[in-house]
Amino acid sequence: MTATQVSAQELFRAAYENRYTWDHNFPGYTADITYKQDEQVFTGKIRVNANLKAEVFEVEDEQAKQAINHQAWEIAVHRIRRSFEETHGANTFSYGDADETGAVEIIVGGKSAGDKYKVRNNIVSLVHRHIHGVVVTINTFSVHDTGEGYLSHTYDSVYHDPQTGEQKGGRSEFEDQYEKVGNYFILNRRFISTDTKNQPSVQEFIFSNIQLLEPVAA
Repeated sequence: MTATQVSAQELFRAAYENRYTWDHNFPGYTADITYKQDEQVFTGKIRVNANLKAEVFEVEDEQAKQAINHQAWEIAVHRIRRSFEETHGANTFSYGDADETGAVEIIVGGKSAGDKYKVRNNIVSLVHRHIHGVVVTINTFSVHDTGEGYLSHTYDSVYHDPQTGEQKGGRSEFEDQYEKVGNYFILNRRFISTDTKNQPSVQEFIFSNIQLLEPVAA
């Protein structure tokens, strides 16, 4: 008996559905935030609502407020639970090459033609996507296994111009930590080191006193 070859779409779908997401009952949460940008430190509060819209309070510095708001939005947008059909229904998938780590390349056609992914051990280990006029490439190096899906632990990202291939800005390395609050895993620390001409620029976002909001009565 020979093993049946799974299709590229089936392999990618399994990894897509293995990502940790919040369910539709997620009530939102509040947290205290300490944001460190190189030598500067800012503190305040955030609120992520049940609709996953983020708000920042008690941060006077506008750039710091925007940076915190962007991270809170990033956290939430990646936890939204969307079916595979909603996200990838207009795409096709085919196999590319396997790399030396055993990760298998998945080449996208259809609506998102030009994008590609890599899958290893039921985890999306590479994302290469065209988003908002740039190409973003993300390599995931390690993950947290929550028992309900995986969360990225260490990864990097780099942006390129889709026309010229020229790199835009420096490569960033990330490290994420999570804690379980109620029934949900929520980010409590993100460390980012970004290459610059002189020395790496370092940002750290520390979320403490994380509390779920009361569910809204139906």
